[in-house]
Amino acid sequence: MTQAKVVLTDHPWPDLSVERAIFAAANVELISGPIEAQSVEVIDALIAQHKAQAIMCCWASVSERAIRSCPELRIVARLGVGLDNIDVATATACGAWVTNVPDYCVEEVSDHAIAMCLSHWRGINAFDREAKLGRWNPASANLKRARNMTVGVIGYGRIGQATARKLTQGFGATVLAYSPSLLKLHREGDELLPKVCAASLANIQLRADAIVLHLPLTPMSRYLINDVFLGALRRKPILINVSRGGLIDNEALMRALDAGAISGAALDVIEGEPVPLMALMSRRDVIVTPHIAFSSDASLAELRRRCSEEVVRVLRGEAPLYPCNSPRV
Repeated sequence: MTQAKVVLTDHPWPDLSVERAIFAAANVELISGPIEAQSVEVIDALIAQHKAQAIMCCWASVSERAIRSCPELRIVARLGVGLDNIDVATATACGAWVTNVPDYCVEEVSDHAIAMCLSHWRGINAFDREAKLGRWNPASANLKRARNMTVGVIGYGRIGQATARKLTQGFGATVLAYSPSLLKLHREGDELLPKVCAASLANIQLRADAIVLHLPLTPMSRYLINDVFLGALRRKPILINVSRGGLIDNEALMRALDAGAISGAALDVIEGEPVPLMALMSRRDVIVTPHIAFSSDASLAELRRRCSEEVVRVLRGEAPLYPCNSPRV
């Protein structure tokens, strides 16, 4: 086919060998932006300069202006799952596919959420800090048995289901699963898997010893975790977020921690990243990792390969395997 161009806006890995090999074999020119995501204005200018037929993005925002600057645009491919950094409506109106790689990091993100939960219940982070300061005080331990815990999983897609399965089958915990679509198909209390039941948010607020967020960021879910939600909690759960920072109101979270409404928070994502609120991150009752729940050697190799192959597929005139819209042709 005639050589097409793909603009890669950002790539949080040190080389582009996977992408270059796939695009070279398909006679596609790869134009790469920097490793770190730049401002919307910088990305707009990069995309407008090259007027590519394809855009690939990780963290960088792909705006309406960027999309409209490419009259031959065929696809905007997200190197990831969530689409909140892409103007999907504009891409659809302009006839471009929007795609993602929906299942490349299911195991990694669910593993990370459970690791955060166990670290809190077993005091790993807290006692590591204390021991390194010379405070050897095992009598102060107030730890939990995972089998006795009830975990609320908010968002019951691929990753939420994997987390529920691992918590119940691996550790014997009980899981209360919530998503709006789930409660359209099941009544509250219906058993989805052994020890996994459909539940309302109110039931999770009443019974959960831990709450894990596995849902996308949308206008409806933004600041789902706010003063009202946190004020209704009854068992002082740990709050774990491995989805999107904007699901949590940071100020409300700190007020809940100060008031003892929750026993702690474990955050892989925080609104404001990559420079989130230091007053939140520096707390001793908060565990933080820098948006790495998705990452492993296996998941990154799979993500890069599958996203690049999806771009080639669309540029060849084929339908994508993982469409997230229905573009107007």
